[in-house]
Amino acid sequence: HPRKVATEYFLDDSRSVVSENNSPDISFRFSINPYRGCAHGCSYCYARPYHEYLGLSAGLEFESKIFVKPDAPQLFRKWLGRKSWACEPVNLSGITDPYQPAERKFRITRDCLQVASDCHQPIYLITKNALVTRDLDILQSMAQRNLVRVVVSMTSMDQELIRLMEPRTSSPAARLRAIGQLAERDIPVMANVAPIILGLNEHEVPAILKSVADAGACGAKYIVLRLPGPVEEIFFCWVDAHFPDRRQKIENGIRSMREGNLASNRFFDRMTGTGAIAEQIRTMFKTFARQHGLDKPLLPLTTDLFQRPSADAAQKRLF
Repeated sequence: HPRKVATEYFLDDSRSVVSENNSPDISFRFSINPYRGCAHGCSYCYARPYHEYLGLSAGLEFESKIFVKPDAPQLFRKWLGRKSWACEPVNLSGITDPYQPAERKFRITRDCLQVASDCHQPIYLITKNALVTRDLDILQSMAQRNLVRVVVSMTSMDQELIRLMEPRTSSPAARLRAIGQLAERDIPVMANVAPIILGLNEHEVPAILKSVADAGACGAKYIVLRLPGPVEEIFFCWVDAHFPDRRQKIENGIRSMREGNLASNRFFDRMTGTGAIAEQIRTMFKTFARQHGLDKPLLPLTTDLFQRPSADAAQKRLF
């Protein structure tokens, strides 16, 4: 059932735009979020609870009340200009999609990328929107200096399922085209098969890996579904609306990989789960990733080209 709520945009005037995490199982320490909330509306999104810190709901308000950070590029430049910054890759984004529909209009992600490119600051980019190809010019320039890696999330090849589960994301075909366009320009692009949901999309893993490899992806990883806090209710509400006959199988599948729970905050296994079924998924994923050449180690991004932005560079650019 399509959502009846219009998307509203609000000004987010936070004075910091980079957040730090110290999770040992996340491959980046710093991430920059140009938006809060995400209009893609994925029912399972782990970022939903963050809207509750704003006094808003993790449900409809997360996907319809989007906070926009117009100062993000300047704040990012200033942050990179700190004497204490020892260059390491920054992730765009941690808890929002940097290429969600708002980006068409506000172009904040593009401006943040330009700041990174100007300073030779390496960036990991993760999205499930083909809009990323709009910025091929900056991404190609960064890739020539080994400063960027793009990760495209692929949940399913089934357009009907995607339309229900991730209503305002790009279609699977558009995402594969985006992978192809990035790869053609030698921009390293990986696929993130996420989330894997038993009873819904786990049987698609081999086909997804073949498709992304054929499109030009150079690597792949996966995450199995976890449902932290309010996401549990939102997700099962969605399952009951669209796949009531699969509810039991889906729930049992999650619990089987989460020691009987629906979420796990334990480092290292919260992404891939534990137990016999989690092990089967791991083995299947590895086998097909290897078969399609998606298991090669990737070069770390270059950090030694970094140039601290000077305080007056931002001023000069204005004139």
